[in-house]
Amino acid sequence: MARLKVFFDGGCRPNPGRIEAAVVVRGNVQLFDDLGHGTNSDAEWLALICALELAQRQGLADIVLIGDAIAVVQQANAALRTGRAKHRHAARFLALSAKAHPVRIRWIKRAQNLAGIALAARHPR
Repeated sequence: MARLKVFFDGGCRPNPGRIEAAVVVRGNVQLFDDLGHGTNSDAEWLALICALELAQRQGLADIVLIGDAIAVVQQANAALRTGRAKHRHAARFLALSAKAHPVRIRWIKRAQNLAGIALAARHPR
């Protein structure tokens, strides 16, 4: 049985600026507005946190969190592996993970990230 893919992406306009995020589960897009003010890195971390919170609220198990921010994916995987957080977003993520540990956090290219596609559609060029 395949693990359930939960896609996440965050952004801010301008950088730094107002943070927004998108999460896609089973083709359903959930948008999160006004997540505060910060950098693109903050936005990606908050998107990951929103994805885990949403999965937990829906009672989902055996999930893979998928995003296109390689630094966040690497840092989150390291935090899960070591149990140590290097900053506040990682600490919040670890605390949530203690409730229901995601199977894996995986990086994909931006063009393959369904959550990134959903966020980009909000801001046509």
